[in-house]
Amino acid sequence: MDGVKLSSLLNSLVVKDVVGLEDQIINSIHYDSRSVKPGGLFVAIQGLRADGHGFVDDAVKRGAAAIVAEKAPFVPASVSVVKVESARRALAALSAAFYGDPSRELFVIGITGTNGKTTTAYFIESMLSAAGFNVGVIGTINYRFGGQDFPNPVTTPESLDLMRILRQMADSGVTHVVIEVSSHALDQDRVACCEFDVGVFTNLSRDHLDYHGDMETYWQCKKKLCLECLELGSKQAHAVAVINWDDTKGKELASEVAVKSLRVGLSEGCHVRGENVQVTLKGVSGRVQTPEDHFDFRSHMVGHHNIHNILAATGVATTMRLPAPIIKAGIENLQGVPGRLEPVVNEAGLCVFIDYAHTPDALENVLTALKGLASRRLITIFGCGGDRDREKRPMMGAAAGRLSDLSVLTSDNPRTEAPEAILSEITAGTASVQGCRYEPKELANGFDRPGYTVEPDRRRAIALGLNAARRGDTVLIAGKGHETYQIIGEKTVPFDDRIVAKEVLESLSGRRKE
Repeated sequence: MDGVKLSSLLNSLVVKDVVGLEDQIINSIHYDSRSVKPGGLFVAIQGLRADGHGFVDDAVKRGAAAIVAEKAPFVPASVSVVKVESARRALAALSAAFYGDPSRELFVIGITGTNGKTTTAYFIESMLSAAGFNVGVIGTINYRFGGQDFPNPVTTPESLDLMRILRQMADSGVTHVVIEVSSHALDQDRVACCEFDVGVFTNLSRDHLDYHGDMETYWQCKKKLCLECLELGSKQAHAVAVINWDDTKGKELASEVAVKSLRVGLSEGCHVRGENVQVTLKGVSGRVQTPEDHFDFRSHMVGHHNIHNILAATGVATTMRLPAPIIKAGIENLQGVPGRLEPVVNEAGLCVFIDYAHTPDALENVLTALKGLASRRLITIFGCGGDRDREKRPMMGAAAGRLSDLSVLTSDNPRTEAPEAILSEITAGTASVQGCRYEPKELANGFDRPGYTVEPDRRRAIALGLNAARRGDTVLIAGKGHETYQIIGEKTVPFDDRIVAKEVLESLSGRRKE
């Protein structure tokens, strides 16, 4: 990007005070002092672990020409200081201005909700691609456009990174962008200056209470996409909210939105409605009724919950007036989503799935789907993340205990918590509904009655669960999905459930052939 005058950038802000020159040329914007370059502008935001105000000196030493902060710092006279009410909102506004408001050049679709964001984004991407649009996606798994994909450390990037990515997309010829919008992003104003054409609400259930504190605060954040983001900027006159009408909070949200809304679901009163739904281990099928048309579909995605993801994506396509054959093609072209009931092909005669389910509702949905489809027993291998919402642990343990024939409780990303402490809280829930506890060594020859076991090492737990299975059984490995790492203490180490499961299954197949 070419440099921009500080005074020009400040036109996008509500400024409390400016000390220093306003005609300086700003060559870059930063919120991490370590990335500051000469001529850069450093915005001192409050992070989860550190306050940016404590790194102003470092930014100045690296050549910052200007500082934007909520508290005026002591800096050399050559450095301009801009005092603002909210540094995070300022970062969003400055980023949008610096990159030329790229969201205005793109058709932007935002998706929020506890579960289903990633799969819905994949369905929308598939539909838009079938229609011939050049699509970009920013989400939990990665951000991708133009045939390339890039790592994305958080579901929704910080506002500066978001605007940089959107500018790259717009300049490369992308016309439509799908963004997964997390509650953290809404609370931290990461999308405050991103203009959306369509907002999607999937559902609300327990998650991230370690951050939000309670469900009401979490809900108030989730609502912001449809109640605030859609109503701001140059697109508000034609913006549309696509809302899951089958979700209790969806009905509440639909009654509050000021923009046009489209109700999707399986119940009466939906503008886009699913009918004649059939679910098997090979996928889902049914009919979709829209205000203009109807069509039959067959999807490779497994689980009843994916009907709602399909309907949400169809709602978006409907607001864009895509024809039914294109929507149908988009549904049927999607072969799968990484880590979302992703099957692990094997010769051991087992139905093995990897899934990202890491909330009580998501785990129960996936287990209920598999329980209703499994021809024999259901084995679940899962854990809960450390340094996160502790109250959900016994809830997830109970869900696994109720719905599984065997629950193998193990580590997820323990982070700085002791795995044994996390497992004790999960076990409390499992033991409340399932009285039989196996020692790991007892499962060497399988198991003859429902129960659970505890194995802190995730690799050994996966091997334990798969070895205990018999031909025809279904095995779910839940919690990490597409993730290719495990966070233990302060270290991030390589770990992929899919790779580990394949290795175990190959060994298992070889032994059983012998």
